[in-house]
Amino acid sequence: MENKTVSSRKHEDNASRLTELRDSLHQCDEIIIDALLMRGKIIEDIMSFKEEHGMPVLQPEQEARQNSWLSERLSGKRFSEEIRDIFHCIRENSKRIQARRLFDYNIFLIGFMGAGKSTMTGYMQTLFAMKTIEMDEVIASREGMSISDIFEVHGEAYFRSLETALLSELKGESNVLVSCGGGAPMREENVAEMKKSGRIVLLTAAPETILGRVKDEHSRPILENNKSVGFISSLMEKRRPKYEAAADLTVATDGKTPLEICNDIIDGLLKLDRIQESSAR
Repeated sequence: MENKTVSSRKHEDNASRLTELRDSLHQCDEIIIDALLMRGKIIEDIMSFKEEHGMPVLQPEQEARQNSWLSERLSGKRFSEEIRDIFHCIRENSKRIQARRLFDYNIFLIGFMGAGKSTMTGYMQTLFAMKTIEMDEVIASREGMSISDIFEVHGEAYFRSLETALLSELKGESNVLVSCGGGAPMREENVAEMKKSGRIVLLTAAPETILGRVKDEHSRPILENNKSVGFISSLMEKRRPKYEAAADLTVATDGKTPLEICNDIIDGLLKLDRIQESSAR
């Protein structure tokens, strides 16, 4: 009987200690949540401060400083790899907070093939952790064939209808970055769908720049057998009126780094936002 009593007390002591440890863990979780809420608010305050004082939104060097600090702070510490992973998630979500603070709408990148749409989609996705859609890739995946094969088997009209359907799916979303095919803005239905949920940014480049970027590619059916400055220039001129009519903002990409182009896009969109806010008052 005495052994059972001792065993029962030991079990109760163990349960009590486990409860204490779990309570301590819960207190840590509460502290973490409060700290993350504070961190999110500070990020929004930093964004507001930058905008108010005309400071660059993008400051890539800051992330490098944070990485250096984190390496020093965790040097020789237990759980360093796990904490690094947690900080990676924190930073990715911090980028999303910044993106939502900047853009409460979708961004559609249009322009001639080779103008930089895919490059900028990938670059901005890295900077802001935004959801991205490469329209040609999505359509090719859904159809189970390349864009060239879709053109050959079904024709261009069929492909443009697929573009319209995909753009229509985005009406209920926001903060999505969309890289549109070069011919997407040529169809009024496509432009109308883009306007319903976001702003349209036209990326431009000289014909010589375009040729230099696409000359070694073989995934563009319209250019496959027509890779020359003359043909590109002629096709660009045919599309130019539609492109310019669709665009809310135009950004030239010749001779610029992705960071410079990204800054031009952000500055231009923020200016449009301020104009819209001012006119709504």
